[in-house]
Amino acid sequence: MIKIITDSTADIDLDYAKELNIDIIPLKVIIDGKEYKDRIDLQPQQFYDLLASSEVLPTTSQPSPQEFLNLYEEAKKAGDSVIVMTLSSTISGTYQSANIAKDLAEYDDIYVIDSLATTQMLRLLVLKAVRLRDSGADVKDIVNILEDYKHKIRIVAFVDTLEYLYKGGRLSKTAATAGTLLKFKPIIGLREGNLEMFAKARGTQKATSKIIDLIHEDGEIDFDEPICIGYTGHDDGLDKFEQTLRDEFGFGEVLHGFVGPVIGTHAGPGARLIAYISK
Repeated sequence: MIKIITDSTADIDLDYAKELNIDIIPLKVIIDGKEYKDRIDLQPQQFYDLLASSEVLPTTSQPSPQEFLNLYEEAKKAGDSVIVMTLSSTISGTYQSANIAKDLAEYDDIYVIDSLATTQMLRLLVLKAVRLRDSGADVKDIVNILEDYKHKIRIVAFVDTLEYLYKGGRLSKTAATAGTLLKFKPIIGLREGNLEMFAKARGTQKATSKIIDLIHEDGEIDFDEPICIGYTGHDDGLDKFEQTLRDEFGFGEVLHGFVGPVIGTHAGPGARLIAYISK
């Protein structure tokens, strides 16, 4: 058997995780001094309600090595192989916790992958691992494929409000105030594990057009792989965003994802994203 483990930033809810037969280790979210386990004590919608009323930006903390070790020990006892995919090591120490636990487990059949991703990107990597496991692939082959695949996963999003990027120290007050007055929407994404601002545009329509331009510049979407449309806070106007992308690229079915606290803290409510695999 192959045991697949990821963390809660993959934004996979716990019932869905059971269906996929995977384990999810929660990150912790601290809001106004109170600690919650992501998606266990705190569902995404509750998080955005608390975010709106909180004076101070929430913080997150990585899982302890012990939380990984508990699952590793189970696998060791059962003689199972383990594949772990964590959010990008540049964003969090979760990858480090998973590796410390591997050393403590003294079990060779554990493979820890730095996904260089988070939210719907990480979800796409996990879904790939599940498909490969369920097709009967060998653990080492799966790990090799995933290490290659993770470099093809893309995410592009626009942020609806600059307030949270400012609060999180990613924008100066002057830039945030000017941007808000001009209705600027930053277009952000992850590149090799790092959060970057790719561009900015005025208003939702222009921001969506800019996302389309960025996807074209990057190359082609691989339509044989899943595409995910995601959002933070609320899904008002999400169907219009999706339809504009659909009209441009002509893709079929998509997955939908609700972005949880770790990225939601910095993006704030109203962000829209697409995650896909590039050819």
